[in-house]
Amino acid sequence: MSKHFVTGTTGFTGFNLAKRLAQDGEEVVGLDIKKGYGEELEKLGVEVVIGSVNDKELVDKLMKGVDYVHHVAAAFREISLPKQVYWDANVESNRVLIEAAKKHGIKRYILTSTCGVHGHIINPPANENAPIDPRDYYQVTKYEGEKLAKELCTKYDLPFVVIRPAGIYGPGDTRMLRMFQSIDSGKFFMLGDGKSHYHLIYIDNLVDAYLLCIEKKEALGQTYLIADGECFTLNDLAAIIADTAGKPIPRWHLPVWPFWVAGYLCEIVCSPFGIEPPLFRRRVDFFVSERYFDISKAKEEIGYNPKIDVRTGIMLTAKWYKERGYL
Repeated sequence: MSKHFVTGTTGFTGFNLAKRLAQDGEEVVGLDIKKGYGEELEKLGVEVVIGSVNDKELVDKLMKGVDYVHHVAAAFREISLPKQVYWDANVESNRVLIEAAKKHGIKRYILTSTCGVHGHIINPPANENAPIDPRDYYQVTKYEGEKLAKELCTKYDLPFVVIRPAGIYGPGDTRMLRMFQSIDSGKFFMLGDGKSHYHLIYIDNLVDAYLLCIEKKEALGQTYLIADGECFTLNDLAAIIADTAGKPIPRWHLPVWPFWVAGYLCEIVCSPFGIEPPLFRRRVDFFVSERYFDISKAKEEIGYNPKIDVRTGIMLTAKWYKERGYL
């Protein structure tokens, strides 16, 4: 049995990773700033600690006896968060963790980054060598976190792996809920032509990839884009969601630029007051950004094989939403 330290344990991704590890008989200690899914994990024997990943003394204490560090925690796209919060959570946290990992002699450091570091894909599908072009401060800090982690792990001769997941979804997550709800209610409309691709990663497939990055020696020192086996256009995704809900396929398409301008104005008005804008540019960019990725490196080097296809993942996610009254 190995001991795993998972940051961001009570969030969606960290929870599912910690849960799988615990169910597989591994010892898991988790760290997060909020309770979230903590109680459910504790029932599985996970030690859940509430605190900051930038707390050096706490991290040092929790790192004792750890074999594998999974850095999943992140500040994620909240308009009201100061830039320093993003920098501390997504960049400097790596320094805190890796310094402690060096002291305690861990076996592997696995960092969760994001496919978003590639920005808008000019020549899809993009592989790990595609240009780095982050489009917001979240993506900027995630890439800076990658660079710092690689630099320090190389300096200290610590084995590491970097994972860049595509759009994470599945039962328990609500990031796609708005799209599901608007299609279910018949109020969904597409901005632009809907021909841009949006590559998803079902949570169970992502956890499978994490486990491979623990097991496979071929993963050491590598960066992997991790996504589902199929990639669909937004038009196709909307059609799949509608079919799952037994609703008509959305047909309305509206121009992008008025909404982008409206989002920009909302951000200007709301940001000084720390208010979440009702509309912001990132939400509009969702409809026009190309995000189609080549996962052949992970398939060939570590045997990654996404088991849950997109249609099944959408069905399982919709079922979870319905069971909880969201739809």
